[in-house]
Amino acid sequence: MIHAFLTYHFLQNAFFATLLASIVCGLMGTIIVEKKLIMMGGGIAHTAYGGVGLGYLLGFDPMLGAMGFSTLAAISIGYTSKQNAKNSDITTALFWSLGMALGILFTSLMPGYPPDMNSYLFGNILSVTNGGLLLMGVITVIVTFVIFALFDDWKTYLFDSEFAEVSGLNVKFLDYLLYILIALSVVALIRVAGIILLIAMISAPAATATLISKKLKTRMILSIVIGEAECLLGLIMSYTLNIASGASIVIIAVGTHFIASTINTKRAQKKTQRL
Repeated sequence: MIHAFLTYHFLQNAFFATLLASIVCGLMGTIIVEKKLIMMGGGIAHTAYGGVGLGYLLGFDPMLGAMGFSTLAAISIGYTSKQNAKNSDITTALFWSLGMALGILFTSLMPGYPPDMNSYLFGNILSVTNGGLLLMGVITVIVTFVIFALFDDWKTYLFDSEFAEVSGLNVKFLDYLLYILIALSVVALIRVAGIILLIAMISAPAATATLISKKLKTRMILSIVIGEAECLLGLIMSYTLNIASGASIVIIAVGTHFIASTINTKRAQKKTQRL
């Protein structure tokens, strides 16, 4: 396998893609899990499918379409949820369905045979191109810079939004900034895990890290390390067994979390029994 990594350019691209993806997942996943925005992340991800379809229909890069649709959806879902918090799940579900429906509609309007959309739906890390890697790199730099440049603000914001607002933080700005970062993260992960599976990739490593540490920075670092290990194992499994890469990564990530959760629960039970 090491020889293959050194020999084949597509495997080298896949390796760097796992590294970039794990950074995005570690940073954004920790915040998304803490703010309980997993469903919103899923809605934004599925809306991106409409942008992919529009890109194919009009002849421009589908990833740019995904970025436009997911960003618009993120801002729209966030705004609508703030206007009526009770209907936030309904709004997310509607955008979720609308994005998928538009993607299907746009591809069906194309003359001739429609393109194969499986790599966008389920991911194919082995097909990441130099251009795709560059896009992931740019998004990773943006996400990393924004998170660490405003790290103290994020800590206060995650601890208590109302307290943060009283303290003088522009909570509304942080809200919409977070929504946009989620949209960018979705675009960065589409090729790795696919629209349908990427929400598990964002949340699983972060949720596992939460079982180990309660400190925000430590959880982010642990989430990055855990995510990278899971991505590499998934990549090796995909290449060796000739199975879908996105599915391999997600299965390992979810399985790791369930194992860690079970161990954590048993340890807690033993402590309770001792007391």
